[in-house]
Amino acid sequence: MPTSNSQDTADNLVHGHGSQHTGDRSNENTALLPSLISGRVAHEGESGRHGFHPRHFCSVTYKSSNVVSQYVNFLWPFVPLAIIFRYALPHHPLLIFGFAYVGMIPSANLLGFAGQEFAKKMPKVAGILIETTFGSIVEIILFVVLIVKHREPVEGETTGNGDEGNFIPIIQAAILGSILANLLFCLGLCFFVGGLQKSAQKFHPVISETGNGLLLVAAFGLLIPSAFYSALKGETTVGKSSLGFVTLKEKFTTEALQRDILKISQLTSIVLIIAFGCYLFFNAQSQHSVLHEVIEMDEHHDLDSHEDQARMRYTGTETTVALIISLVFATLLLIYLVEQIEAVVHSGVPDQFLGLILLPFVEKAAEHLTAIDEAYDGVINVALYHCLGPSIQTALFNGPLVVIVGWILNKPMDLNFEIFMIVLVVLGIVVVGNFLRDGESNWLEGLLLVIVYIIIAIASWYYPNPDVATSNGIEGLATSASSNERLAKIWAKIYDNRNQQR
Repeated sequence: MPTSNSQDTADNLVHGHGSQHTGDRSNENTALLPSLISGRVAHEGESGRHGFHPRHFCSVTYKSSNVVSQYVNFLWPFVPLAIIFRYALPHHPLLIFGFAYVGMIPSANLLGFAGQEFAKKMPKVAGILIETTFGSIVEIILFVVLIVKHREPVEGETTGNGDEGNFIPIIQAAILGSILANLLFCLGLCFFVGGLQKSAQKFHPVISETGNGLLLVAAFGLLIPSAFYSALKGETTVGKSSLGFVTLKEKFTTEALQRDILKISQLTSIVLIIAFGCYLFFNAQSQHSVLHEVIEMDEHHDLDSHEDQARMRYTGTETTVALIISLVFATLLLIYLVEQIEAVVHSGVPDQFLGLILLPFVEKAAEHLTAIDEAYDGVINVALYHCLGPSIQTALFNGPLVVIVGWILNKPMDLNFEIFMIVLVVLGIVVVGNFLRDGESNWLEGLLLVIVYIIIAIASWYYPNPDVATSNGIEGLATSASSNERLAKIWAKIYDNRNQQR
């Protein structure tokens, strides 16, 4: 006859608070938290050791979390070579950029793996949130380095583009490019590799509906400053002109519109960050949150769960060391990348392609590898969250954060994106939402998403730099204002001619 203590233990197991499980993963009532296996290590994140062991640390780092990540570790020689070339060959910027770019991949991979190890030592819901946050640290560092390195043109100069120190268009492109990379490229690869394992993969509707809804709200917030500008850009003047009369638009100058855009972007960023905090609180405060439902479904379908439980793990100290090493290398390499952007743009790489495609591809490497591995293992719900979650964080937190940082540094970072890129993001969200609607995915849908991303990459390569043409920005604003000024001069001449004839 079971004792009261045994009954309490069983109740804890059912509610996800216990540490034991029966091993029957087909039963929906099986405890979600892995537990005492053969009477030994209790929690799936525990290593059974303490302290720091260099040999064990290197072994765990090399094996990483999956085979693809293990192969990525062969790129580690690019990290010291990039550092050496930065100081030994300072007059070869493209070489430095190339090695730093490739070296970012293993650095981001280690950061993502260390984040996973740290997350496994935490409760499930908090662990996945922390893991996603660690995956976005590289992006936050990149945005901050770019806005710090941004240079405002001196009086009399045009705003210019990336080869003249104007990094704001690149940051704006990188914000939207990060969202597109997750929604189209990463999610497409997840659907594709998952479809190779199973003809159709089913995912929880709560994830797709909530994630797509949040992305639409975030896109709406990011769209407002651009829509505000587009609606009013034709109604501005350059300012107090040398004409002999005063127009009705005299007070609504280009400078006034630019100040309004900047203020709207700053206040919108604050609101979006608050929305992101509410989103985190919603997921963390209840065990019945979106993430909890993801775990409920996927814990019973992980194809390599037994191998994952048997894999060697970091100790708490080793996890901390891995996080520090990866953050140091990632920050250094990102600084080297940003330092060489002017030379890269000058060599012929367009601003929009650099921000929309190249930078998001490397900054999201760790998240993409993790999501693709989970999709291959049949854990499609967690893979889906690793695609939608970072996109939501970029739109609601990372992008607005760099606007706030620019505000603090007195740099005019705003959310006035190019109309071309805004249309791409909105259409991307709509396309992904359409694929998620039926709650199933297959390899063909994944391939179509990747094809859409490739088409966007081709178009962004031919998109002109800001100093050539722009739909939204101070250059376009000045062009529109100049047109108004020229029209006013024509009317002034007609007015003068009529006075002379009289």
